[in-house]
Amino acid sequence: MTRTSQVVVIGGGQSGLAAGYHLRRLGVDFVILDARSAAGGAWQHTWDSLRLFSPAAHSSLPGRLMPPQISRTCPDAQHVVEYLADYEKRYELPVERPVRVHGVHRDGRFLRVESDSGMWRARAVISATGTWWRPFLPAAPGRADFEGRQLHTVGYGSPRDFTGRRVIVVGGGNSGAQIAADLAYDTELTWVTRRPPRYLADDIDGRALFDAATARRRALDAGRTDTGGVASLGDIVAVPPVREARDRGLLKASPMFSRLTRDGVEWADGTRAEADAIIWCTGFRPSLFHLAPLQLRGRRGHIATIGTRTVDEPRLHLLGYGDWTGPASATLIGVGRPAREAAREISALLSA
Repeated sequence: MTRTSQVVVIGGGQSGLAAGYHLRRLGVDFVILDARSAAGGAWQHTWDSLRLFSPAAHSSLPGRLMPPQISRTCPDAQHVVEYLADYEKRYELPVERPVRVHGVHRDGRFLRVESDSGMWRARAVISATGTWWRPFLPAAPGRADFEGRQLHTVGYGSPRDFTGRRVIVVGGGNSGAQIAADLAYDTELTWVTRRPPRYLADDIDGRALFDAATARRRALDAGRTDTGGVASLGDIVAVPPVREARDRGLLKASPMFSRLTRDGVEWADGTRAEADAIIWCTGFRPSLFHLAPLQLRGRRGHIATIGTRTVDEPRLHLLGYGDWTGPASATLIGVGRPAREAAREISALLSA
């Protein structure tokens, strides 16, 4: 069965919902295809203790403030899931799930979206699949030799799974710091980072990060000196659990090891550490496999964009993959503005 819609949005997480909000306000016919079986996007799959960087009022999608979570200043992931489900229902966004998109193809005046639930033909497509579904694991020497448990951030749930174990956490970003802080009390923890941890000032939260990312984008667009954005402030937001573990002296980072061994890791000077588990908090890559038929990737695998619009296929917009598709666009508070710009461009395209 082939269906037709003016716009197909691929992904029903925060970015897809923000796009849907603005498309609805512009009177555009659209459908959102979500691979998940329930509302909430990747927030349904995070670790138990994850908290937002900011209070609810500064972590909202366009049109509706996130209600505060009474028990916490910075809401947890379950609160975000409930908010996204309510947002979807409140604005009656046309989400179909579970629908897994296999490929997007050019089809004359249309883009053809193929999925396990049939095909759609659309005048424009917004890809909003995020990065959670494509974890990155570095090609570390000896990784295949290690006989203990190895998992990525996406596979971590709770410190209860590692009580009394020897655990190595790899990564000096927010995920690495938060998971290391989670494990600092009831495990034999080794935290490994490529460079010494750089904490942001304790009073900086997600709103300040959004402002820094926006200022950087405006400076670059105006041809001014690069401000450095969020990276100029540090790598780790000192959320309360991280701050507490740090101040208690429980977060002491070791430099990156040179290789994995059968029962642990080894540094260049011959020092070794045994481990029962290694958690790789080493980031993500954009989940864009469904766009392969369009052949948009350059020599380095990057898809060129102007704002959210892809250069070589102007009917396609990328939303929510990081600063290259809009300042802080991978965050709740940051995705609203690029979603609005994408919706406006698509509306203009449909009217032409």
